[in-house]
Amino acid sequence: MSATLLVKKLSNLSFENTFNPYSDHCATYDVHDATEKRRMMLKKMLITASKVEIDSIWIGRDLGYRGGRRTGLALTDDVHLSCHAARWGVEVGRLTKGAIIAERTAAVIWDILKKISERIFLWNVFPLHPYEAGDPFSNRAHNAEERAAGEELLNLIVKLLKPERLIAIGNDAEKAAVRLQSQCVIEKVRHPSYGGQNIFLDQVSKLYKLRRVAVMHDLQIQLC
Repeated sequence: MSATLLVKKLSNLSFENTFNPYSDHCATYDVHDATEKRRMMLKKMLITASKVEIDSIWIGRDLGYRGGRRTGLALTDDVHLSCHAARWGVEVGRLTKGAIIAERTAAVIWDILKKISERIFLWNVFPLHPYEAGDPFSNRAHNAEERAAGEELLNLIVKLLKPERLIAIGNDAEKAAVRLQSQCVIEKVRHPSYGGQNIFLDQVSKLYKLRRVAVMHDLQIQLC
């Protein structure tokens, strides 16, 4: 499947109590053309990524209201949006209005990504933002129906990009990666939230042969 058709398929996903940043417009925070910008950005990123050798796809769970709901990108908040896009040669302006919002998980992810030279694509098991009924600015885990739709898209992403391995961030991501039955090597790491930051950093540092002490020092400076 081409990048164009994949983005179209993603844009057509719709579930109750979810926000699709590629078809929905947030009246509170989105700039007027945010939806179109996110579609074009992802399409360009997929086209570029499909033409190069991809070391891995890092798989998270789903979009959060402080991060991916706003940027449309897995494991990426406002602070790291331009950095993420630039890795694929894409320019992107502001997608949201008001203050720039940071997400702690994105901060941990991007601090270590900046130290890795290999080409890495970020995705989620469920590529939309699921929220609690009546509270669009909250987070919930995706359900079985949503997971099935997300895994179908994840499978298409893997086939398009042909990574050497899948890095599953957390249990849900590992289960989804295993169900794909692809030829990729699957590596599981701890999700950095809920006290898992140090374990996550240790595991990723070993996978990419990074100096763990330097990673922690830089992270503390960034988050303080």
